Amino acid sequence: MQSFRDLNCWKEARVFRNLMFELSKSFPVEENYRLVDQLVRSSRGITAAIAEGHGRYHYQENIRYCRVARGSLEETLDHLITALDCRYIAQEQLENYEKHYNTILALLNGYISYLKKRKEN
Repeated sequence: MQSFRDLNCWKEARVFRNLMFELSKSFPVEENYRLVDQLVRSSRGITAAIAEGHGRYHYQENIRYCRVARGSLEETLDHLITALDCRYIAQEQLENYEKHYNTILALLNGYISYLKKRKEN
């Protein structure tokens, strides 16, 4: 792979990040420096960590950053649940975003497994 942009986990996380940015525009103004900021930052953290890990050129560090990305993904899901609890999104919206979450989680876990195998060889 030449670039982090070639990674399916990064591509899917990018789509998710853009969805979170668009969603955040629909939140009330009073949430701009609370939930909106947290949602946007955590979703950006997913792609940023994948990219940074890829740029380390060391399997163990790449794995570590993928785990950071996974943590940011979990954090983003928690912010979405908060948005549901605050009635900023509907249950159906949350379920749609959870599909993206599950896809990214599976891709990240698969990439981590791949990196572990490469490290062993």
